[in-house]
Amino acid sequence: MRNAPTILHLDMDAFFAAVEQASKPSLRGKAVVVGGLGPRGVVATASYEARVFGVHSAMPMAQARRLAPNAAYLVPRFTLYRAISEQVMALLRELSPLVEPLSLDEAFVDLEAGGTAWDEESARRAGEKLRADIRAVTGLTGSVGLAASKMLAKIASEQAKPDGLVLIEPGTERDMLAPMPVRTLPGVGPATGDHLRRAGITTVRELAEAGEDELVRLLGKAHGQALYAMAHARDERPVVAEREAKSVSVEDTYDVDIHDRLRVGLEVQRLADRCVRRLRGAGLSGRTIVLKVRRYDFSTLTRSETLRGPTDDPAVIREAAARLLDSVDTTGGVRLLGVGVSGLADYTQEDLFAQAMPVRVVEEPEEAAVEVEAEQPEAAERQWRAGQDVRHAEYGPGWVQGSGLGRVTVRFETPQSEPGRVRTFFVDDPALSSAEPLPLVADPSHPPTCPGPPNSGRRGTPPRTPEERRHREEPRGRAQSRGGPDEVRGSGGVRVTEEVCATEEAGDGGRASVPGEVRARGDTRIWEREEGAGREESRGQVSSEPASLPKSWSGSGGEEAVSRP
Repeated sequence: MRNAPTILHLDMDAFFAAVEQASKPSLRGKAVVVGGLGPRGVVATASYEARVFGVHSAMPMAQARRLAPNAAYLVPRFTLYRAISEQVMALLRELSPLVEPLSLDEAFVDLEAGGTAWDEESARRAGEKLRADIRAVTGLTGSVGLAASKMLAKIASEQAKPDGLVLIEPGTERDMLAPMPVRTLPGVGPATGDHLRRAGITTVRELAEAGEDELVRLLGKAHGQALYAMAHARDERPVVAEREAKSVSVEDTYDVDIHDRLRVGLEVQRLADRCVRRLRGAGLSGRTIVLKVRRYDFSTLTRSETLRGPTDDPAVIREAAARLLDSVDTTGGVRLLGVGVSGLADYTQEDLFAQAMPVRVVEEPEEAAVEVEAEQPEAAERQWRAGQDVRHAEYGPGWVQGSGLGRVTVRFETPQSEPGRVRTFFVDDPALSSAEPLPLVADPSHPPTCPGPPNSGRRGTPPRTPEERRHREEPRGRAQSRGGPDEVRGSGGVRVTEEVCATEEAGDGGRASVPGEVRARGDTRIWEREEGAGREESRGQVSSEPASLPKSWSGSGGEEAVSRP
């Protein structure tokens, strides 16, 4: 143990969700859940606003939707997360050459090795400067823990959440740990925690008082001795700059069980190719091929085959995965498949290509080839996922708020703008395309502006004339308002709480409120407002608003929407 709190642990606050909130102004301060959106998806990260409802990481997405039905549910954007993680890790390496990344948003730093800190005061200064630098470079917040060991630094960062700094003074560690539950210590999961609870051990103090022999009897020698040392605040693990990868793997969970054996084989081949791409991207190869199959009854089978030497050849890995699949019964259906490679090395053995089965080339008659080409199905409908970055030729950058029934709802805003407006397009609109994520922190030489269509008055200002407002098209789904921010649910079931980019002024100089509700069902829109109800028919194009439509009406926050035939 050190005599000074010179080990720092950084943990970014709700990293994935925080990135989404920073890049989407309309989601700031709102409940955001990032993860797989299918019926078998899992929550990757939930914002602190969503955690109030009980949503947490690793929770089934279906359960999260029941707990927080009004949250925004978005797919992860790992390309952007990795780019921001690299920025954060670069800041950590400025503090010390000993940086041990644990994940994209978490790392240990040995401040003493970099000469950045040598006592309590210098360590606190380094931690505060790091938090300020992270906010300036990325616009995000991180929690910092400072202590004399890795275990204590991680516990301190948990106490500092969100956006705080906690320093554990040397000599106070045991008193601080004593009242904490045993689950606080690393290595104590649900199973170990339940085992200790049945033995009458629920706190760290009781763990220390139980004695090393008793813990060894309960948990085994290695685990028992390690927990006894941690209960006495002893942790001699050093910060390791590079952690050696043990395996590389990919897996997919399917919304509907796969019963077709041919499709299962094709999925395994596709996963093998993805695994090879990850191997080569890391400059690695491996000699043990692993196949993971989770069947309809949640039983998980793992099969492996060890080759003569390491390889990154896709043909070799595909053939090995196919052989492993032959030994697995998938008759009842498959809900998850995975392919991995272990026994990693940084070189390949070229003659391993001989292990791959030769590919048989079957020559087809020319007429048959023409016939097959003629029977090719039309291109599948473009898929738009909630949270995806897009760009429109006329309206600029935005993100997908929801999709379904052949339409996609897009909110046009940027990280530096005010909350933007929503427009709905056909999914095959040629003017709409996927886009790269925008940087979270703006260039100081370019002032932030609210995105808006050209020639519409002030940039980001809604149309001001009745003629312009007459040709609105509400996004499919449901928009609600209760005297404040609007809530929009896209056709894909995604709910997003929004605030308009610029509040439309009422005729008397005041601000228009949005007290009513708009529903869109099929081709008929129902307007419900305080003064009464009118009906607007929408068949192919949007008709004029009802003559009695008041100046205070419920749309998508007063934003303009363009009718698309």
